Amino acid sequence: MRIVLQRVSTASVDVAGKRIAAIGRGLLLLVGIAAEDQTADIAKTAKKIIDLRIFEDSDGKMNQSLRDIGGSILAVSQFTLYADISRGRRPSFMLAAPPDVAEPLFDQFVEALRSESIDVQTGRFGAKMAVRLENDGPVTLSLEVAG
Repeated sequence: MRIVLQRVSTASVDVAGKRIAAIGRGLLLLVGIAAEDQTADIAKTAKKIIDLRIFEDSDGKMNQSLRDIGGSILAVSQFTLYADISRGRRPSFMLAAPPDVAEPLFDQFVEALRSESIDVQTGRFGAKMAVRLENDGPVTLSLEVAG
């Protein structure tokens, strides 16, 4: 699993011109599922993300977690995180899990986040989405979870 985390002031997802999800302060998670990913590390990864100290305290230091600030998560499935662009000019997505494998794993990841009593909104799996965000910082981190 490959996750790009963006600390946001606001984020939203529209599908076919209609707003389907929106959050205020929190994290936008772009989540890629690899073909070899399994459920083993999903709960551990969810907890790690929620407890990362990447929000500023009153002294301007990154000392607070999403849980500490009462923030939300907008999770968006994004198979393109597994694009291989090493050859030619057209990306290959052979490393990404097929939809019938990726969707259940993405759903389990979202449920693991929600089980930590965090407000979690999602995009729509497989849909063409317009994702909007106001990156706070900017703070953008990437996380690779071995399958």
